[in-house]
Amino acid sequence: MAVQLFNKTSFSATYQKGMIPAANEIVQLILSYVEKKTNGRALEMAVDVGCGTGRYTIPLASHFKKVLGTDISVSQINVAKEDSTPKNVFYLVAPAEKLPLRDASVDLVTAGLAAHWFNFDKFASEAIRVLKTNGCLAVHAYHPDMDIEYNDLSHELNVVLSEVWDTLYQYDDEKVTENMLSQYQQIFQAVLLKDKEWITNVPVTIQMSVSDLMWYIRSIYMSEAFMEKNIIKAEEFFIKTEKKYSINDTRLLNLPS
Repeated sequence: MAVQLFNKTSFSATYQKGMIPAANEIVQLILSYVEKKTNGRALEMAVDVGCGTGRYTIPLASHFKKVLGTDISVSQINVAKEDSTPKNVFYLVAPAEKLPLRDASVDLVTAGLAAHWFNFDKFASEAIRVLKTNGCLAVHAYHPDMDIEYNDLSHELNVVLSEVWDTLYQYDDEKVTENMLSQYQQIFQAVLLKDKEWITNVPVTIQMSVSDLMWYIRSIYMSEAFMEKNIIKAEEFFIKTEKKYSINDTRLLNLPS
């Protein structure tokens, strides 16, 4: 299964270096919903499920007394622990479908760029079990349909990006692709809660250099699957792609997601 790629120490390091950073727009959207639901009560605990290397775990630290990040991958958790973390942030290896938490003990359960890997029905049941009354469940991901904006070269740069996706989709996981391209529609429908919102097309702009963009491409799980299939062909693909983008490595690209 593709999810096993995240158990590789080398890929976890690449993922930490290259995956796009946490979007403040998404974090604030989640926190505003939590505040609305909890009526301003003191927030005791949040759990970030499928936390990976902790990109979306750390931004929660200043808003909760305690934040727990869980992931099934030992290597991802190890990388998360190596990073400088606030004292109220903790990490545990645990499956999304069996959270090491008491009933009604959590104010927020969140999963960023991870829920498409879960047995979602079991995860949703677990999330509901551990949430306090009026607690919140938030799952989110980015849509892979991105655009690069750079002066009068945007079209040419996006043609290259389209070629990248055409290549990488040959190594995708059908379930993951379906969920992300549908903007989590099936996952939203599977949440058995009456009070819920499906929010799509949140604009996020990230400034990246060509080097940053190439690390991002390498951090996509499909790139690692490509590497496992044919490392020589994959490396040739990365080199050719970088050459196409290397107008000048010191010039910056805007990559909205």
